[in-house]
Amino acid sequence: MKGKIVIRLVVTFMFIALFLTGCLGSQTTKETGESVDSSTNSITVLVEGGSPAFRVARETADEFKELTGYEVIIETAPYIGVYDKLRVEIASRSGSYDVATIDILWFPALAGGLEPIDDLITTDVEEDLLPGLISGGYYNDHVLGLPVWTNAKTLLYRKDLFEDEQNKKGFKEVFGYELQPPSSWKEYQNAAKFFTQDTTGDGVTDLYGTTVFGANNGDSVASWLDHALQAGARSLVIDENGEILVNSKPYIVALEMLTKLLHEDKSVPADALSIASQETSKLFWDGNAAMMLAWGHFYMPSNDPTISKVAGNVGSAPMITGAAGIGTIPGPWYQIIPHSSKKKDVANKYIEFIYEKNDLFMETIGVAARKSVLEKYSKKNGYEHLGPLMTNLSSAQTQNRPPIIEWQQIESEALIPAVQYALSGQKTPQEALDWAAEIIEGIIR
Repeated sequence: MKGKIVIRLVVTFMFIALFLTGCLGSQTTKETGESVDSSTNSITVLVEGGSPAFRVARETADEFKELTGYEVIIETAPYIGVYDKLRVEIASRSGSYDVATIDILWFPALAGGLEPIDDLITTDVEEDLLPGLISGGYYNDHVLGLPVWTNAKTLLYRKDLFEDEQNKKGFKEVFGYELQPPSSWKEYQNAAKFFTQDTTGDGVTDLYGTTVFGANNGDSVASWLDHALQAGARSLVIDENGEILVNSKPYIVALEMLTKLLHEDKSVPADALSIASQETSKLFWDGNAAMMLAWGHFYMPSNDPTISKVAGNVGSAPMITGAAGIGTIPGPWYQIIPHSSKKKDVANKYIEFIYEKNDLFMETIGVAARKSVLEKYSKKNGYEHLGPLMTNLSSAQTQNRPPIIEWQQIESEALIPAVQYALSGQKTPQEALDWAAEIIEGIIR
């Protein structure tokens, strides 16, 4: 993405795009490499710079000190830097960090060095968390993390296009049913075809129905696996017995659907291999896409004309459904305590303290972990995405990625290339996933 509009969009999204890096300073943030005196009345919290976790830690540091007498020293790192620092901490047992906020994807690799927090999971806590959040942080027969927010893909669509009478008439003439926000694969594909148009008459498509993620990152995998769940996948990629499922029917038909949108329907941009969440959001907010399947928090700029050319005309709906119904992959983040912390009691109090501040994550990023917070904000203007988001996260086919230590290697070496092979036309979906199955076999055996 280039130009002033893109720069403004990226800056605005820094606080909500979970995979962007950053390092914002404050008086309680220490620079990388400094040592902390464990004898002082302080705890050190490791978070991704510029992330919601950083902002909430900074906003609540003074209150925590007033309540407990302990200063909160916030150390920041880029996204993958948090993971790297924790791996070093677990290996060295230096006691550098007392609390950290981590992506669910890191649990398999870090679990052996994390402190159990089972005592924090009371009945009230468990009943106030969405399905899958406790199990997402459960390893080695213990709860190792308390969630701070969760997320999933929802459907965002242009209300001005879907509610236009001329569009309604034209759509019904072509497809034989009323135009509405799509709830099934067929409706989604038809709407995408209908809205892919040359609106200026210059022979160049300037409005696409939707997008397909094909970029060389985890977005492409998560998007495709969403659809595999909708098609009936019961376990993601590998089952609990180690059987490789990636080249079975649900995965194949999901990838076939995406390749059809690109090559047959041509209802998505031709450069799909360079498109992921951020590129899709730019197309949508610039008015060049009628729909996007995007992480729930991407709804937040929908009423901000300084960001979006379609502000005030955005609707939110649950994820589309396949033969098995709604299915999507959550993206929760958790607070954890390293085994090596020298102040585990204070760290426990801090995690409980931040759990009670779950509203702040909602106000910062537009999502949270507690049902009570999600339900409260879903009734407020500007949070219309929360109803659909809760529907998606509570659906039977929604599930976390498999809790195996090899997952990130499988994703990078097998799944991302397989999606790219299929979308580029180098292999059929069946061929691409047969190839991926062989690569996964080599990784896990």
